[in-house]
Amino acid sequence: MSQYRIHPWVSQLALVLKQWGWLQLFSLTTLLIIVASGLIALAFSLTLHNRVDWEFISGAVLFAVVAAPPLVAACLYLIKHLDATLFYLQDSARQEKRLNENLQENIRQLNFEIEERKKAFQAKRQAVDELRKEITERKKTQLLVEEQSLLMKSIVDSSPDLFYYRDETGRFASCNKMFERMIGKSSSELIGHYPSEIYAPDMAPAAILTDHEVSVNQAELTLDVEYSTPDGQLMWFEMRKVPFFDRQGRYIGLLGFGRDITSRKMAEQALERAYQDKGKFIATLSHELRTPLNGIVGLTRRLLETRLTDEQRSWANTIFSSAETLGNIFNDIIDLDKIDRQDLDILYQSTDIAQFILDIANFAELICQQKGLSFKLQQVGELHDYLKLDPTRVRQVLWNLLSNAVKFTARGEISLYAELCEQELIFVVSDTGIGISLHEQQRIFDMYYKSSDGRRLSIVGSGIGLSVSKALVEAMGGTVTVQSQMNQGSHFTVRLPTAVLQAPTLNQPLVCPELTILLVEDVPLNAEIATNLLEQRGHSVVHAETGEDALALLETEDDIDLVLLDMQLPDMNGDQIARFMQQEPHLAQIPIVVLSANVRKAEQQLEGINIAGALAKPINTNKLDQVLARLFSPSAARQYQTPESDDKEPQDTVLDTNTLQDYLQSLGKGSMQRSMQLFQQLVPGYVNKMVEAATMQHLQEFQEAAHKLKGAAASVGLLWVQQQAKQLEQLEQPNWTAVQRQLIEFHLTIDTHLQLLQEYLAAYEG
Repeated sequence: MSQYRIHPWVSQLALVLKQWGWLQLFSLTTLLIIVASGLIALAFSLTLHNRVDWEFISGAVLFAVVAAPPLVAACLYLIKHLDATLFYLQDSARQEKRLNENLQENIRQLNFEIEERKKAFQAKRQAVDELRKEITERKKTQLLVEEQSLLMKSIVDSSPDLFYYRDETGRFASCNKMFERMIGKSSSELIGHYPSEIYAPDMAPAAILTDHEVSVNQAELTLDVEYSTPDGQLMWFEMRKVPFFDRQGRYIGLLGFGRDITSRKMAEQALERAYQDKGKFIATLSHELRTPLNGIVGLTRRLLETRLTDEQRSWANTIFSSAETLGNIFNDIIDLDKIDRQDLDILYQSTDIAQFILDIANFAELICQQKGLSFKLQQVGELHDYLKLDPTRVRQVLWNLLSNAVKFTARGEISLYAELCEQELIFVVSDTGIGISLHEQQRIFDMYYKSSDGRRLSIVGSGIGLSVSKALVEAMGGTVTVQSQMNQGSHFTVRLPTAVLQAPTLNQPLVCPELTILLVEDVPLNAEIATNLLEQRGHSVVHAETGEDALALLETEDDIDLVLLDMQLPDMNGDQIARFMQQEPHLAQIPIVVLSANVRKAEQQLEGINIAGALAKPINTNKLDQVLARLFSPSAARQYQTPESDDKEPQDTVLDTNTLQDYLQSLGKGSMQRSMQLFQQLVPGYVNKMVEAATMQHLQEFQEAAHKLKGAAASVGLLWVQQQAKQLEQLEQPNWTAVQRQLIEFHLTIDTHLQLLQEYLAAYEG
């Protein structure tokens, strides 16, 4: 800015002008000039004339007055404008400098942005290249995934097992060809639909119920499902339903896998029928053969009591021994069948061990005498108490061992050793017979085992006695072992766990003749338990599941002594059967005992009909004995003392422990466990029937299914289930939507109570 500088005094004047203002400075400057001109004129006049020349001074002052104002004004104007111009120039210079600086800054910023844009462009090109590579890789991956998906789809579609996937809403989301063929619809018709829209009405409730159970419990479920294809073919599938979760563990659907097990099911059913047929055949054969066999044994025993020659007595003894052996073989065959069907019952009782051993010794001494052998009994320990035993099974084992000992001993001694050691009862049956070789001892207890020893082959036997004995001992929690030396004899040791019990209370037994009883009951579980109770008492049972079957049996069977009549049957009510019997002269004399969960209601329905009695379900064994004795043995009934009150108070709200204890003592633990298993098989059918009836809003069918479930639950002591089923049976105007939800929770609770029942039965040791 040096090129724009002016003289300092100009700058000072410009500064004074700004400070004083133009008018004040103008006036002052003009006055000063006028005064100065007067003074100068005075000085000149004094200098030149040595006197004051007032004319000269006045002229000078006048001239100053005239000339000074314009001159001062012009100077001030010039100074003012010169200062303004200088300020403008300086300001312009400053602005130019600032503009240059801004321009340079902008140039630097532009250069920086250019560099950054170059970098960004390079990064963009690099990102585009990487994106192209990633897109290429993704396309390759997608093609690979599609190929793998197609491969997996092909594998799944070619699988003989069916597969489907349902999302969290319950709709079908995927399936394979096998599932399409089974349902008879394409995947486009299946995907997006609910099971109720796809399955047949009789299958939808069960599918919905089990799927809900999987989603609630979040655990896989395996079950066998019967399915009828669209072309009418009956098939069985082993369905495995598995919950499906995302990475966060949230339930997002259900996977279903089904394997065709039709051939296996048919084989199982054929095997079951074969087992049943075999059991019926064995029972029939045993019954038919025992009648003449008992005649042979009885007449031979009477013949031996008469006077006979030695030769005749030898023949009679041979006949008697052969008949006894044949009877034992029958027992072994029957027990073998029970063992094969896992139907072997162990009924523990408070047993007088001293009397029990004495009975065994008498038997052993008798068969030893018949062969000329001596018998020795040795007892060690306190054998005068009452012990926890199944006397029938223990007696069968010891008789078998003693009979074998006599059979394989030609001369010498048979001995029975008995010892009670703490909580274990030990029996040892010893003989001085031909003995058993070491390699034979390894297989002596095998089923149908025949010895390779020529000495033993000459002795006839079934080959199942020792196997049955071992199974019986193991069923009682014990062991049986053998020690033997050739030509020196054998020692069979039986060890049984036991406990000392109180002497049993002696009640007057109810003596009732053997009867033929028509049992009219539609619930299989109730029928099985009632049949077991009656057959255990020596009665023959004819079973009818429907009212029509009952009427047909009443017309064709001539030897029916009693009718046990359930009040609610699938095709008619019990009162219709009772009224029919009362109107027929040849049936009116047959006593009718009603079976009902509500005895009072049954008696109201049968008002005006002569019935012999009524039993509440589940059947109480004491009341059953009293009714039978009252009808067919009045004298015994009058002497009988009922040990407990009619009123039963459940110990809890889940299990009816009084009924369970009653049945366990009467039927045994094994029978009750089979009843529980049968109930477990029947429950899904009952609940599905109720769900189906609720879906279709058929009240009568719903109440009938609830009634059957109530009776079945009562028969196995499930008190809470029985009460809930009773409440469902009594519904009159139900909210069907709420009932369907209630049934799903009801089924889950039944499974929980079944687990408690199973634990209760497993813990029973009575």
